[in-house]
Amino acid sequence: MSGDYRSRVERKKATKQVQQKKAKKRKTTSFFKKLMITLLLFMMIGMVGGIATFAYFVKDAPPLDEAKIKDPLSSTIYDMNGHKIAELGAQGQKRTYVSYKDIPKVLEDAVLATEDVRFYQHHGFDLIRLGGAVVANLKDGFGAEGGSTITQQVVKLTFLSSEKTLKRKAQELWLALRLEQKYSKHEILEMYLNKVYYSNNVYGVAKAAEFYFGKTDLKDLTLPEAALLAGMPQSPNNYNPYEYPEAAKKRRDVVLSLMAKHGFITKEEAEKAKKVPIQSMLVDKKKHKNSNSNSVPYDSFIEEVIKEVTDQANVNVYEDGLKIYTTLDPDAQNYVDDLLNSNDLFTNKENLQSAIALIDTKTGEIRALGGGRNKNNVAFGFNYAIQRVGQPGSTIKPILDYGPAVEYLKWSTAHQLVDEPYAYSDGTPIKNWNGTYEGPMTMRMALAKSRNIPALKALQAVGKERAKQFANKLGMGFDEIYESYAIGGLGKGVSPLQMAGAYSAFGNNGVYIKPHAVTKIVFPDDTEMDLTPKPKVAMKDYTAYMITDMLKSVVQYGTGTLANVPGLHIAGKTGTTNYDDDTIRKYGLPDGAVPDSWFVGYTPNYTAAVWTGFSKRSSEAYLSTYEQKIPRLLFKKVIAHVDDGSGDFKMPKSVVKLPIKKGSNPPKLAGKYTPESEIVYECFVRGTQPTEVAEDRPEPLSPVTNLQGVYDPVTNTITVSWKYGGQLENGSFEVHIKNDKGESNVVTTNESSLTVNNPTPGAVYTFEVYVINKEEENRSEPASTTVQVPGGEQNEQNGDNQGQTSPSDENGNNGQQPNGNENNNNSGNNGTNNGNSGENNNNGDSGNNTTPTPPATNPTTPPPQNGGNGGGTGNNSTNNNNTGTNTNQTNPLQRPDDVPAANPNR
Repeated sequence: MSGDYRSRVERKKATKQVQQKKAKKRKTTSFFKKLMITLLLFMMIGMVGGIATFAYFVKDAPPLDEAKIKDPLSSTIYDMNGHKIAELGAQGQKRTYVSYKDIPKVLEDAVLATEDVRFYQHHGFDLIRLGGAVVANLKDGFGAEGGSTITQQVVKLTFLSSEKTLKRKAQELWLALRLEQKYSKHEILEMYLNKVYYSNNVYGVAKAAEFYFGKTDLKDLTLPEAALLAGMPQSPNNYNPYEYPEAAKKRRDVVLSLMAKHGFITKEEAEKAKKVPIQSMLVDKKKHKNSNSNSVPYDSFIEEVIKEVTDQANVNVYEDGLKIYTTLDPDAQNYVDDLLNSNDLFTNKENLQSAIALIDTKTGEIRALGGGRNKNNVAFGFNYAIQRVGQPGSTIKPILDYGPAVEYLKWSTAHQLVDEPYAYSDGTPIKNWNGTYEGPMTMRMALAKSRNIPALKALQAVGKERAKQFANKLGMGFDEIYESYAIGGLGKGVSPLQMAGAYSAFGNNGVYIKPHAVTKIVFPDDTEMDLTPKPKVAMKDYTAYMITDMLKSVVQYGTGTLANVPGLHIAGKTGTTNYDDDTIRKYGLPDGAVPDSWFVGYTPNYTAAVWTGFSKRSSEAYLSTYEQKIPRLLFKKVIAHVDDGSGDFKMPKSVVKLPIKKGSNPPKLAGKYTPESEIVYECFVRGTQPTEVAEDRPEPLSPVTNLQGVYDPVTNTITVSWKYGGQLENGSFEVHIKNDKGESNVVTTNESSLTVNNPTPGAVYTFEVYVINKEEENRSEPASTTVQVPGGEQNEQNGDNQGQTSPSDENGNNGQQPNGNENNNNSGNNGTNNGNSGENNNNGDSGNNTTPTPPATNPTTPPPQNGGNGGGTGNNSTNNNNTGTNTNQTNPLQRPDDVPAANPNR
């Protein structure tokens, strides 16, 4: 029984398990069916939606107008006020049309390998190429291959704007498919090669071959030349072989690698072609200076406009019917052009050239570009304002040396550097421009005087890597820097526009805005493209202000005073360069010959960079002392013309400006008594300012003069007087009185005289007069004089020579003036007069001398003598007795204005 039971139980369990598996299988199958149906439904909705969206986008696509392909539209250029200034049409282009039959195989292969290797297989759109381009860019770097076909590029160049939107891509795809239906592959390739832009205002491959290689027949192109032309259209200005030979070579070599990859050439041929130097392929660019004589207004400025539009919008300004809105100030541009073409400041030296770049300090908008002298008959000649014209000299110091020192090391403007014999790290000596050394000086003074050795020390302290990082934030574009760059020894040189852009960031609170000539462009379909660069914080606000404050010193009392304009807040820097030894020997130039002179400066409103130099080297191509001043004089005229003087550079909260004791190291705050001539005002990053105060004492006050003391026997007083030529606003006179009897006193007065009543008979009084200022705890050196009072033991000892006084002359020298009389022959009454206090020195027997004559005020003249006069002795005796009584009285000091005197015997 038990076995059957187990069997039934097991059978029931097994049946249940089978049923559960079937149910689970049915459930899984049902889920997958639902999922697939859902996915198919979404795909159908997506396809329908995509088709609907595509249809919506392409319904507004421009018509495939054959006339537009063959008849390009001109573009209109407007100034900063919206006024039309120029129109650019096809007639102004550097263009030579070429048919497909004249295109050599090597050029076609290079273009196909680079732009569209499956050109002859697709019908306007290539999914395989798009995927391959993504892989190539990930593998070989951005720019290795593009995703658009040649047909799409023709459509974009002819009918559409370069905006990157789904709508524009959909229209591009639609028109490409239609173009493939209407034209043959050879016709489309011909359109492309005649439309593409090659920088320098050159359109079409035929004109490009002539311009860069001097070849009028495309069949003469070599493999490396064809590769260079095939690679340039991706970014024409950045691959310009004249301006950026390294970038051009790199791009050319990428094309050669692609040609080998796709089987158009062998790897050996590619490697051989890569070894050809770029410079060896090019014609001398100076031959292009007079290649176009068509007159174009403001051509130096408009050349920059064309460059910016083609770089950023990838359009053809001569064919695409654009409205281009610019930053041009016609008044400023006309003034700059007139200034450069006049002879007011320039000499008649052959090949002497100059350029000016004027921009708005706050916005980076270019207001005027003076591309050179005597360009009136040459449109789009060599533009010295936007091209690299030479080394920057000392104008690089704020960018590479002192700016980074403030930014990263927080140096103050009072930071001390020693100008002394010095050398680069490799041991090469470095010298100052005048061959002298000035010892310790502040960073401010080193910049103001343009000393080279402190500049190198600043770069070394910061380090080359941080200096490069700082400079590149200002648009300098250094790949690497060397110590020689510290004083402007750059190999590639700089352009005035580049320098103006860098300096404007110092005047714009540390914010860099790339100099630009175009604000926006409007396409024929009224779509707009904003070309205004975005502001970038290039440095701390304390760095910008402190560099500006030091550069103001350059203009106020340094090397840039000729650029100063009264009433304007100007900061700026001078710069000169030197020839290398090889060039000096080659052209027979004098030692120290200067090829380039610069001034770069700015106000809160405008920034201008001015260069003067030569268009070609020769034995006369060096600047005289006067010619080196031309950039400063040009700057002064331009900035005075355009700037109304409004605004000043606002000091940020991150900066503290303090009075500093001149020469203190580390800097000390000026003290209460630091002389004004020893105080300088310096800037510090807040939190790093000094707290120690210089321990200066006040300068001694000037002493009194003409000090004299006179004893008056009539009043029995001593009168002391003096003169003082200084200021006594917060001061007074302190008179120290003492005699040889041990009596002393100190009296303070604001008057220039003092009276001592009833002095001690026979005493010698000494008076010392000080000028004091109690608030400043300051006093002068003393002036002193002595006075001899007659009477007492002194009277008995000296007989007739009683009542002597010793006033001082103006120099404080004392002289004794005897008051006795040589005619006092009768000495019988001397004993009667022993009590005489000195009021009456007539010791003869004159009875009529009842009113003695007081001593003269002149300290060098003795008082009148009365001893020989006849008269009764009784009256004289009475006087003597009276005055004798006074000798026993206390001697108070009577001050002017009846002010009670202090007790002289305290």
